[in-house]
Amino acid sequence: MKNVMLVGGGKIGIAITHFLSTSGDYKVTVIDRDAASLERMPRKNVEVRKVDIAAPGLAREMEGQDVVLCATPYHLTSTVAEAAKKANAHYLDLTEDVESTRTIKKLAKGSDTAFIPQCGLAPGFISIVAYDVCKKFEKLRDVNLRVGALPVYPTNALKYNLTWSTDGLINEYCNPCEAVRDGKKTEVPSLEELEHFTLDGVEYEAFNTSGGLGTLSETLEGKVENLNYKTARYPGHRDIVKLLVRDLGLGVRRDIFKDMLEHAIPGTKQDVILIFVTVTGWIGGKLTQESYAKKVYAQQVGSMFMTGIQVTTAAGICAMTDLLMEGKLPQKGFVRQEECKLSDFLANRFGKYYA
Repeated sequence: MKNVMLVGGGKIGIAITHFLSTSGDYKVTVIDRDAASLERMPRKNVEVRKVDIAAPGLAREMEGQDVVLCATPYHLTSTVAEAAKKANAHYLDLTEDVESTRTIKKLAKGSDTAFIPQCGLAPGFISIVAYDVCKKFEKLRDVNLRVGALPVYPTNALKYNLTWSTDGLINEYCNPCEAVRDGKKTEVPSLEELEHFTLDGVEYEAFNTSGGLGTLSETLEGKVENLNYKTARYPGHRDIVKLLVRDLGLGVRRDIFKDMLEHAIPGTKQDVILIFVTVTGWIGGKLTQESYAKKVYAQQVGSMFMTGIQVTTAAGICAMTDLLMEGKLPQKGFVRQEECKLSDFLANRFGKYYA
């Protein structure tokens, strides 16, 4: 058995622990400062420890671990990554935060272990899919990535329910967004460039949000004319969020924004994950468009019922852990999501939930 330490015992942490501990190949140690979170963890092949992640000595907790998985809020990822490097363990995380990823990239230089950030849905799987489609083209023009974590039954004015980290959601809505314009990497404002599209007879809107591209903008800079990532929502959502973030100034008062969302917007276990990639370019000298579309719903996974966002996020980081242990990913230094082959990912026992 491989020894894996999971840092962070929230909703996604529970799903990760379930996937890995029931596989029979991993002994999982979960650390969190919240005792209640640890109590909710599965117990077979699982050890739990109450640890203050921000306190000194985190690297000592990681001694003897083959892999460290980080499922904490984005502002703690750098702390966990630094400790993993000291403990000489492989490191994977779920962060969508651009600055955190840049810090991890610096930590990975000269490392004897692999540092693989952004292993969730977006960034994560969406980059693997997009790069796989891109490889079919001789020359690229436009690459568009669209992802939405949505309620199956929207009822409120936002047509939205909380299904994952509120901090991460606010980060996406408020921070600058990376893109490629006219072949050059750039930044564009969040909540802008609103568009509408229809998939399976359902109308959606999409707008700029931060973090979803991961490292794809660096990989495709100079190789594509235009590359962008947008979050998909039901029509009308963007206008209300923009009112809150810009007109009412909650983008710079994020503690108030978080408190308001968590007290006003209910969570739901009935969600659907929308994944939609469109690539335009030249194949055989002809201008061609190819698309990839997928919906993943909440479902029963063994003895545990998981929301769609739990399934896709946890399956993403668990599949990358498997592929790393199997030698199908680079074993040291900084590893980009697009270095993973889509065929390897979908053939994996965890990646199959995307298939």
